[in-house]
Amino acid sequence: MRHLLKPHTDSPPGPAVQIEVAIAQRTGSLHLSYILTGRMSEIRIPPMTTPGRGIKLWQHTCFEAFIRAASGGEYYEFNFSPSTEWAACRFSSYRAGMQDVVEVAAPPIQVQAAPDRFTLNTVVKLDALSSLSRRVSWRLGLSAVIEDTSGRRSYWALAHPPGKPDFHHADCFAHEFSPVSRP
Repeated sequence: MRHLLKPHTDSPPGPAVQIEVAIAQRTGSLHLSYILTGRMSEIRIPPMTTPGRGIKLWQHTCFEAFIRAASGGEYYEFNFSPSTEWAACRFSSYRAGMQDVVEVAAPPIQVQAAPDRFTLNTVVKLDALSSLSRRVSWRLGLSAVIEDTSGRRSYWALAHPPGKPDFHHADCFAHEFSPVSRP
């Protein structure tokens, strides 16, 4: 299944033209492919480094996934940097009770760059999200922050709430899926 991310109306026009996310659910995991097209020479892509946990990855070009149960306020946030750094946090409710998620193993991050395209592939292990009920459907929010070479950022998501960009807002969790996948 493929989804197009939409730029936030307050985002400045920039070199990013389109962001598409391909989602494939396999037993116990979500496979995500973020495909950014545009004038790549004008987009600031963090250089690759040793894969590992990072901090404040969203301050630069970064791809994100937010997952919560359809009912309840608890949710997870994942950040995937083109540098191959990543972050995983759990929130008890909207922007509250943030904790690093230590039970999540390092997600594999693979990147491919071309003059007009950048692709980041990763996997989120759903079985590690133990605090979310599997008796209800889950909601997925997909987003991206794109930084251009002048330092301006644009904000992309499946859906945006009114007002300023806010990927944590319930309106952004726009894709529903079952946490129990069938092969």
